[in-house]
Amino acid sequence: MAMSGVKLTDACMTTYNDIQKSKKYRYAIFLIRNEREIDVEKVGERDSQYSDYVADLQQKDGTADDCRYGLYDYDYKYSPDGAESINRSKIFLMSWCPDTSKVKKKMLYSASFETIQKSFVGVHKAIQANFESDLEQQAVEEILTANDRR
Repeated sequence: MAMSGVKLTDACMTTYNDIQKSKKYRYAIFLIRNEREIDVEKVGERDSQYSDYVADLQQKDGTADDCRYGLYDYDYKYSPDGAESINRSKIFLMSWCPDTSKVKKKMLYSASFETIQKSFVGVHKAIQANFESDLEQQAVEEILTANDRR
């Protein structure tokens, strides 16, 4: 449990395992309900695109932008020097807290991110996104492939 006192629901762990082990879904979107628990808001089927994930991540709280967590099983081609390209997959966890969201929401999501990070063992990268440019597929792929041998 984080300093914020927010806990994960059982559905979060089930969904994480469905993505990480079973490859049942491409992604999941999580939100904090009632300032007490992190719960699953939506899942994306395996044939979903990255653009679907970004659209589901960017929600509104009234007229203000809202925060969310997103988990994505990202597939990409990896081409080490002098070898044929191979398909790879990495799971990343993203905290989406746009600067335009309410201060209280940003504080709650930031303080609770550690809870979801520690629970989802096996996530390759945790990404903090505050601007739309942080959500761009190329920016995310650069973060995911930064440690791949070239």
